[in-house]
Amino acid sequence: MEQAVVIGLVMLICVVIMLIIGLPISISIGAASTISMLFILPFENAMATSSQKIFSGVNSFSLLAIPFFILAGNIMNNGGIAIKLVNCAKVISGRMPGSLAQTNVVANMLFGAISGSGVAAAAAIGGTLGPLEEKEGYSKEYVAAVNIASAPTGMLIPPSNTLIVYSTVAGSVSISALFMAGYLPGIIWGLGVMVIAGFMAAKRGYTANEKLTLKVALKTLIEAVPSLLLIVIVIGGILKGVFTATEGSAIAVVYSLILSFIYRSLKVKDLRKILLDSAKMSAIVIFMIGVSSIMSWVMSFTHIPAIISNGLIGLTDNKFIILLLMNVILLIVGTFMDPTPAVLIFTPIFLPICTSFGMHPVHFGIMIVFNLCIGTITPPVGPILFTGCKVANIKIEEVFKTLIPYFVITIVLLLLVTYVPALSMTIPNMLGLIK
Repeated sequence: MEQAVVIGLVMLICVVIMLIIGLPISISIGAASTISMLFILPFENAMATSSQKIFSGVNSFSLLAIPFFILAGNIMNNGGIAIKLVNCAKVISGRMPGSLAQTNVVANMLFGAISGSGVAAAAAIGGTLGPLEEKEGYSKEYVAAVNIASAPTGMLIPPSNTLIVYSTVAGSVSISALFMAGYLPGIIWGLGVMVIAGFMAAKRGYTANEKLTLKVALKTLIEAVPSLLLIVIVIGGILKGVFTATEGSAIAVVYSLILSFIYRSLKVKDLRKILLDSAKMSAIVIFMIGVSSIMSWVMSFTHIPAIISNGLIGLTDNKFIILLLMNVILLIVGTFMDPTPAVLIFTPIFLPICTSFGMHPVHFGIMIVFNLCIGTITPPVGPILFTGCKVANIKIEEVFKTLIPYFVITIVLLLLVTYVPALSMTIPNMLGLIK
């Protein structure tokens, strides 16, 4: 017990120090875990075990889906598909207060449902709609806040790279079930943002000026069908068992590539940059998974998850309070850590506790991802927050006050997702994906 506490403290202190001096989080986690391993094994064995754990951590067929979905998202971002989704979202949002902002929310949900990336959605949709909204007289902080607050829906609505990572680390959790479980929470997040955006728009006098005729609306929807078909093909194929999530991700790349060439918005010379950017993004995620495997091994060897579990249960045996404490911890962690390493580190700690009082791993997966999505729009790390501010050319301190109502609604929705299992479990149960 004492040795485990010492090793845990050494690992935590090393991570904090390395982050303070400016090392990337992946390097910090990998180095701190390896140093901690030296307290358990001789030097040569520690180095060999670290290498083995990095390899075994990324040696997973399902993880191949991540680089393919990243590539598909980058192709769509550059291939004219985003603008088709924006036009489709205009029709869906209609003439609601702040209609262009509502369009931004719907477009982020649609783009996220195809690309699986909140950052990509914030960049693509925000970059397209932001100037149009400002031209209509919307304030810059309002525009940025709506785009930032709605972009994380892409991490919940499938396909989701974060859910793929969770499926891998949780073990034997169906990706299909997780994908279907993400729909309702992702949609209610988007609807919550739309409600707040609508109230703010009505208060500020942002009304819809443009009225779409039925003919134009139908034409716009028909033009968006090929882009939306990607969702049907990929998710439908996975659910029907025609192909796996990994194979579906490769199909998404081919389909988006063909569609972009048909739209004539992508040139062959553009592919080099797209492939390079996708490789860099994929390498960051995969390397993070690899080094986190070292940390997982150290924690498992020293029984740190069991110690934390016993500590939480020792405080109270009320599962509602335990879940609340978990959410508070994850909300704090999410402000400093990206979702991928947080999922890799905290799933082995919290999942056994939740399953011990009957919580389904699929429900827990949606809870932890929903929670960490809030962290992506929260300073000081918040990748979506920084992306949205950069796209809108605005400082974080200028937009933060406008974001506060969105933080409130997302935390309320987090509690609903945590304590109402039906929000996550209904669709997977209806489709027979959960046994």
